[in-house]
Amino acid sequence: MQNSSSNSSSLVISYLTLRKAIGLLGTFLPLVLLVGALVLFRTGIQSSLSAYYYTGMGDVFVGTLCAIGVFLWAYKGYTGGGHNDDRVGNFAGLFAIGVALFPTDPSGEPGVPRTFLGITHVVFAAAFFLTLAYFVLVLFRKSHTDRSRTAMKKTRDQVYRVTGYAILGSIASIGILGAIGALGLVPREAVQAWHPNFWLESIAVIAFGIAWAVKGQALLADSAE
Repeated sequence: MQNSSSNSSSLVISYLTLRKAIGLLGTFLPLVLLVGALVLFRTGIQSSLSAYYYTGMGDVFVGTLCAIGVFLWAYKGYTGGGHNDDRVGNFAGLFAIGVALFPTDPSGEPGVPRTFLGITHVVFAAAFFLTLAYFVLVLFRKSHTDRSRTAMKKTRDQVYRVTGYAILGSIASIGILGAIGALGLVPREAVQAWHPNFWLESIAVIAFGIAWAVKGQALLADSAE
């Protein structure tokens, strides 16, 4: 009986550690790319996170996304009772690795992709962020039917709601800006001077990281989850 309890505790700890690792990688990726490129390679802000693939921080970008992808693939989460964390995690992991292996267009220009690699990259990136939003807004907010929602659980659900909508809002804004640029409604140079895609993608990735850190009980933890 004691051995079974010990195995269960180890399993719980491993899942919490995995969630924290995913959260930390997501939260700090934009900052590491930005500061690393600026300090180590004297490279300014890029048009998007993906554009760092073509800078000296390219290996960091690819390595971090692959690590996130592997962690998401390994993540099982809850099973049964309407939970499908394992399946969604597998898809999210594949999409993350796809973003890393199929880089954005070499020009680094945001907007409608012009190459096969660029189109594939955009498809993987959109699928990745939408899957993450589903994780945060739907799966993370589920509760065990035999447990009451604690005050801290309700607070965590509010965090998931805010971060989930931040992901969706950021991705929608990128799409809107791309459409505006493609239609020529606003001079593209004027918009891109502010590097909006970089900042919006950073918001989405950081929101994703915060949600996973909370789910891993690095923040707002209690013993009832």
